[in-house]
Amino acid sequence: MELALAPETLSRWQFGITTVYHFLFVPLTISLAAFTAGLQTAWVRTNNQKYLRATKFWGKLFLINIAMGVVTGIVQEFQFGMNWSDYSRFVGDIFGAPLAFEALIAFFFESTFIGLWIFGWDRLPKKIHLACIWMVSIGTILSAYFILAANSWMQHPVGYRINEEKGRAELTDFWRVLTQDTALTQVWHTLSAAFLVGGAFLVGIAAFHLARKKHIPEMRASLRIGLVTLLIAGALTALSGDALGKVMFRQQPMKMAAAEALWDGEAGAPFSVFAYGDVEEGHNKVALEIPGILSFLANGDLDSYVPGINDLNKAEQEKYGPGDYRPNIPVAYWGFRWMIGFGMVSMGIGFVGLWLTRRKLLLPAALRTGEDEVPHLAVWTRPLNPSLTRWFWRLALWTSGFPLIATAWGWIFTEMGRQPWVVYGVLRTKDAVSPGVSQAEVLTSMIVFTTLYAVLAVVEIKLLVKYVKAGPPELTESDLNPPTKIGGDDKDADRPMAFSY
Repeated sequence: MELALAPETLSRWQFGITTVYHFLFVPLTISLAAFTAGLQTAWVRTNNQKYLRATKFWGKLFLINIAMGVVTGIVQEFQFGMNWSDYSRFVGDIFGAPLAFEALIAFFFESTFIGLWIFGWDRLPKKIHLACIWMVSIGTILSAYFILAANSWMQHPVGYRINEEKGRAELTDFWRVLTQDTALTQVWHTLSAAFLVGGAFLVGIAAFHLARKKHIPEMRASLRIGLVTLLIAGALTALSGDALGKVMFRQQPMKMAAAEALWDGEAGAPFSVFAYGDVEEGHNKVALEIPGILSFLANGDLDSYVPGINDLNKAEQEKYGPGDYRPNIPVAYWGFRWMIGFGMVSMGIGFVGLWLTRRKLLLPAALRTGEDEVPHLAVWTRPLNPSLTRWFWRLALWTSGFPLIATAWGWIFTEMGRQPWVVYGVLRTKDAVSPGVSQAEVLTSMIVFTTLYAVLAVVEIKLLVKYVKAGPPELTESDLNPPTKIGGDDKDADRPMAFSY
């Protein structure tokens, strides 16, 4: 019981709970900002009202999401001083640099343009107002980049030196921290996954309304965008995941061996489909494997040698001293599979849904109308059986949560697969905790934060459900006739600024 309640264990649980919860909002923020900007661009170019209603609808959900993301994200930085002061003291010179850039981008750049976008509907010309939401979208991507660069340094520390006199790591090459291959591949993979999350979100909510034959023009456009995004983002996520996996094999071979439950190294290492083993004994009792695939994924060669968990543990003991350098094998193994499984299922739903809508097999006659209808298709295509259609709408709605599950497990695998290191090969997790924090203090803060986040989850879900059910808003006169110059037209100069939402 003493081990289970150690400050290190409790601090890891608290940081894990708050980080995974916060990260649920990050990919939605990134993707919804871009989707909102794209839909508003379509409205500015075509003057089609369905795009304006869709912009306001998805923009409202974006604002709810980013507000909750900001609130939950602030806690993350406090924890570095609360529970991880030795970590902050040791790596603060390096880790603080990208975090400072992220704070400037997130709290000054993004917040400024979000304010202009929210309050500028009836005060800014269409193109200037459009530029504001694009700047917000760029800001979310830049914020993610700096955060991922900081995390990548923990995975693969570069551009630093150890000051033995002060007992801390010091930054020597900030550009290398920002541009190392770990950061670049992780950014590519995370952004691809973010759009997979956003595409599924669009598909799920559009399916909810189309199944009820409501808000058809806006939701048909949103469904198509979401399905195309699922397909493209799914492919990019798979490609970037393969690239990131190869980087991880070079830099953290233990993590990738744990992901495949490969206990002993071998040439032509297999990809594990299913495995059950004895962690203490260091072997699998049951294993269903495909020969050579892991070697190919690691090195592009079916016959190449891949080191196993037992080999790597002995090597790290010789290099770093006595200890167990294995991560939690079941969590790494199954987390890796949940990540891939839920992500690829979402991509598959995108492919099937796009084919069905393109062939007009999914939508009943009441929905197969609009300016993009192809007349001759209606003659020889028939909608699916109503029961099959209902099941597809349900599956599309369910898939809105699949990529979120995948990204959550992806981060759990990324962070737990690095253990027992908080900075790989440099600082162990047990040496990073705050020395003066007691079990009771950490346990109290963990309970408080977990309870608070549960309350915030209820608030978030209720707000999203409320506005999702309401659907796209009706347009006002000011929406249809935006000003042609900054500050509004002369006839509206004395009219107070309106808050669009």
